[in-house]
Amino acid sequence: MNPLLALQLAEHVRNEVREHPKQWGCLALLLLFGPVIACALVAVLIIVVIAGGADGSSSTPGHVPGIPDVMLTAYRQAAQRIDGIRPACAGMRWSILAGIAEVESRHASGRTIAPNGDISPPILGPPLDGSGVGGNRTPIRNPDGTFARAVGPFQFLTTTWASVEQDGNDDGARNPHNAFDAALGAAVYLCGSGSRDLKDHAQLRAALLRYNASQAYVAQVLANIERYDAVDLQPVVNASGPAKIVIDAAMSQLGVPYAWGGGTAAGPSRGTRDGGVADRHGDYNKIGFDCSGLVLFAYAKVGITLPHNSRAQFALGTRVPKEAGLGALRLGDLVFYSPELIHHVGLYIGEGRMINAPFSGSDVRVDPVDPSAFAGGTRLLR
Repeated sequence: MNPLLALQLAEHVRNEVREHPKQWGCLALLLLFGPVIACALVAVLIIVVIAGGADGSSSTPGHVPGIPDVMLTAYRQAAQRIDGIRPACAGMRWSILAGIAEVESRHASGRTIAPNGDISPPILGPPLDGSGVGGNRTPIRNPDGTFARAVGPFQFLTTTWASVEQDGNDDGARNPHNAFDAALGAAVYLCGSGSRDLKDHAQLRAALLRYNASQAYVAQVLANIERYDAVDLQPVVNASGPAKIVIDAAMSQLGVPYAWGGGTAAGPSRGTRDGGVADRHGDYNKIGFDCSGLVLFAYAKVGITLPHNSRAQFALGTRVPKEAGLGALRLGDLVFYSPELIHHVGLYIGEGRMINAPFSGSDVRVDPVDPSAFAGGTRLLR
């Protein structure tokens, strides 16, 4: 059997047994009555698994730059399991949970995440004593009189966690400092107790406002979700070493708007006026990257400082001549377009593809390298 199909089958069976133990107990008895019945039941189950993913709603990437793999697995599993806990809730997907966790804890950044999801040291917000830290002006206390604080990668208050706590990794505990428990608890909280369709933008926005009653917060999370939805469609890049660091940095910005003049070593920044196309698209009011700003940001992650200009970048490093073709490029090389003057740069990610910020009105995305515009490459990594 295909290993991936076997894993999917096992996960489906595990979830079904967890949610419907009596029915599956009967199934176990039926299997004792003969291999013919067993084979028929397995065949039906395989069809169910395949059909269940036919609409693509559960499609997820194998790796997302910027998200630890254990955290991504926790988001994925929570999105899959919520149907059995909140059957009236539709549209939950891993990108929603990732969008929240990025704002709340940067996916448990700086912590150790064990394979079972335990996060150490614990993530603790400041005491909500009304001092104004984090915008808190009203003291909030726990039942024991101590000041409350948000905890875990999804930053639950203790009182809130008590109403949504889940055992996402089936270890018998319900721990807000565990990635699997916290992600499933967040999914439950977002779904609420009634009917909800998170594919509907208005309902998703309402759910996020319930999570944090701040319009700025909701706008940031929605932007994150849109970016992660775009990542969902992108292939895994099998890079390693410095090339992986550079490519992961660029891929983490998928879906960020193009902004003429935007992008620094620290990340996206406000665009500038160009007196033409960029102004008509309002780039000066956008936070994002232009093409050279994106690669400048990515290479800063490995300590390489680049000028914010594609023609100046073309003059650096070791030249990969146009005549050598795309086959001469390595992962992490800069790819340049002409004719005549160099006017565009992207970051090569293999198989004839590059990640780039193409033009005003677009977002950071993965595109095939256009051989007719290819002007050669520059190699900055050894």
